[in-house]
Amino acid sequence: MARMSTEPLIVGRVIGDVLDCFTTSMKMTVSYNKQQVFNGHEFFPSTINTKPRVEIEGADMRSFFTLVMTDPDVPGPSDPYLREHLHWMVTDIPGTTDATFGKELVSYEIPKPNIGIHRFVFVLFKQKRRQCVSPPSSRDHFNTRNFAAENDLGLPVAAVYFNAQRETAARRR
Repeated sequence: MARMSTEPLIVGRVIGDVLDCFTTSMKMTVSYNKQQVFNGHEFFPSTINTKPRVEIEGADMRSFFTLVMTDPDVPGPSDPYLREHLHWMVTDIPGTTDATFGKELVSYEIPKPNIGIHRFVFVLFKQKRRQCVSPPSSRDHFNTRNFAAENDLGLPVAAVYFNAQRETAARRR
């Protein structure tokens, strides 16, 4: 399988702020209402108010994955002193399926950025075995790197992010 470039994650400071450098080794497709998420693209909050579809390709059903969605820009990107906020976590997702086949440890929380443009990051980790991931104690001050280390997940196998900002009434039209 061709390796996907992590360069957009470096340019968008996802690698650095949220993740360490890694090599993409799985194909993960994230979409909201059939609109695929691509690194750095903008979504309006009104279009991301339901759980996205997250598909994992290229593995077999005996491999299991953990999906994490965070906002590293809370409360605002110029001073993200509350970094990171956990929006969603699903574990035990069998390869070749999607997130609906996994176990939701943290329910989906609709992104509602208030100040500036926020990045929302989806990170996929390959688990060493099923039921090996413990839920975090809080959504606030979540740290993806520490979470991965505490649960022996290693480096990510895939990641993608999108941008969103507060939506004014005029932008919703």
